[in-house]
Amino acid sequence: MLAGALLAGPAWAASPLESPAPEASESAAPAAGSIDVERDPAQDDRIAARLADIFANVPSLAGVEASVRQGVVTLTGTAPDAEAVDRAEAIAAGVEGVVTVENAVERDVSVNVGGSIGGLGEKLRELLRMLPLVGMALLVAALIIGFGYLLASLGRVWHRLAPNSFLAELIASAIRFVFIVLALVVALDMIGAGTLMGAVLGGAGVVGIALGFAMRDTVENYVASLMLSLRQPFRANDHVVIEDFEGRVIRLTSRATVLMTLDGNHLRIPNSTVFKAVILNYTRNPQRRFDFTLGVDADDDAMAARQLGRETLRGLDFVLDNPAAEVRITEVGDSNVALQFLGWVDQRETDWYKARTRAIAACKVALEGAGFALPEPIYRLRFDPRTSALPFENLGEHLKGEGAGKPAPSPAPKPAPAPVTGHAEDVKPDDEIERMVDAERREGGGDQANDLLDHSRPVE
Repeated sequence: MLAGALLAGPAWAASPLESPAPEASESAAPAAGSIDVERDPAQDDRIAARLADIFANVPSLAGVEASVRQGVVTLTGTAPDAEAVDRAEAIAAGVEGVVTVENAVERDVSVNVGGSIGGLGEKLRELLRMLPLVGMALLVAALIIGFGYLLASLGRVWHRLAPNSFLAELIASAIRFVFIVLALVVALDMIGAGTLMGAVLGGAGVVGIALGFAMRDTVENYVASLMLSLRQPFRANDHVVIEDFEGRVIRLTSRATVLMTLDGNHLRIPNSTVFKAVILNYTRNPQRRFDFTLGVDADDDAMAARQLGRETLRGLDFVLDNPAAEVRITEVGDSNVALQFLGWVDQRETDWYKARTRAIAACKVALEGAGFALPEPIYRLRFDPRTSALPFENLGEHLKGEGAGKPAPSPAPKPAPAPVTGHAEDVKPDDEIERMVDAERREGGGDQANDLLDHSRPVE
């Protein structure tokens, strides 16, 4: 009897109603030795009833049905999404006494027209209930935007604080933009659309980055215009060279720098190019030096030619005494000694090109009048040794004509040129282009109002 009791003891201890169920959430497969050999027939009905009660109280699982046979649960029916299907399987596996779960639940892809219309109606009713709050949010947003536009309209204040009109308009635009964004954030927060507000701000940031890359050149040009308006690298009518472009400045706009070339043509250079370019301004310093090179014969006295050239330059009335004119010996060429002539003029009273032309003519005449030769290049011809030489003593026999053996007559001396004085030609500056630029600025109309050049501010 005792042995029988001992043998029956494990069977009673292993009863599925008394022993703990395995962890169904970890795995649907039972652990080794956890399946009962003997099973209560009514337990399948209890499991099915329990699952039916659970699924009936979960709206997303109302269409799921469970059948149980020998502890094996088979789920059928439909669920609205894959998450609900997995949830039904997890619930069934967690019930005590379930051996495994066969999940045959399908996702419901049908359209519930009645439910959709009912949901839409509920949303409309909710929107109607929110209309007072939405109206209040719109009113607050309108007040914020109106205050921003009122603040941006104080043009006199911004023009007084900003160094130029372009920067003043930029400040006003920035104020309007900031207040519009602030109004949008406050309005969405009032109606409880925080998620929508984050999406709007995030989308605006992404769109801003995309536009920044797409309009990189335009943005760079706009920033360069702002920096040039602050730096003021030149004035109107300044004679400048920007990269390879030379002319007089007409105006600086928010997009380009407008020049009038020395040929009288309009030239527009993007401000991004102007900002990065090397700018040569001839107008900033009225004193400008001209230079040219003349060569004297290698047998002549180069120092005497240098002294004569210096005196000639300093004798011209348009050449400044300070800095004084100078002549330098730069190199010894194949057939001459090169002299570099340097002289300074005041561009407000003397045209640079005219002064250089006059100086070249005066120095050339002075050197030739003093007996200095300005030789042309001399070339020495050397015959190849394989070429038969022409005997000098038989040269006359090969010449034709009656004067073959006679020496060539010497050329007649050239008449001495008339001296060049400093008053032979007007060297006053040519102001045609300057007058054209002034007329263009006076007749500019709207473009003149957008000129960023400010004569009241110092030039960089």
